[in-house]
Amino acid sequence: MLKKEDNNLWLTGKVVFFATGNINKFKEARSILSSYGIALGMIKLKGDEIQSESIQKIAEKSVINAYKCCYTPIFVEDAGLFIDALKGFPGPYAAYVYKTISNKGILKLMENENCRKAKFESIISFCDRRTQGKPQSFSGEIQGEITVSERTEPDKSGFGFDPIFQPEGSPKTFAEMTIDEKNCYSHRSRAIRKFAEWYKNR
Repeated sequence: MLKKEDNNLWLTGKVVFFATGNINKFKEARSILSSYGIALGMIKLKGDEIQSESIQKIAEKSVINAYKCCYTPIFVEDAGLFIDALKGFPGPYAAYVYKTISNKGILKLMENENCRKAKFESIISFCDRRTQGKPQSFSGEIQGEITVSERTEPDKSGFGFDPIFQPEGSPKTFAEMTIDEKNCYSHRSRAIRKFAEWYKNR
């Protein structure tokens, strides 16, 4: 339902928007949120790339900017890949590193490395009129390892570093999983579930 207030349109009920240009992230989030009775919309917004050593600071600054553009309940997600043998690289710069050197570049850097431990971290940051410019943030992480080669399966939902990350407890990389399988393990799904538990009772 739409309600007009202070010359802005506000969404009420269990509806939220995801500010992202990544349709795969959107599908993963929609699959989870629907199980909580929360409807999800997608909004593509252009903005300056925020640089920080903290993925939480990136997410919170991004969602404040996103909220100022649309004034509806909205969240953003930011993630980092932290590889032990590379001293935490690429960390919060994962998206930029993927665009520049991709999976092949990471595998090249990991040649001859016996320690292949890594973790993904995700932050969901949310804003609406009630947060008063102070985002609510929710975190999720998953331990795993970097594989020695890219592993994918046709018709699966893998993207980004998914083909080279194998989470603990699974014989598959994220790119070899269905959306439902990935949502049982992923850092993003853990952060989204924390958000959903909070938002559904708000």
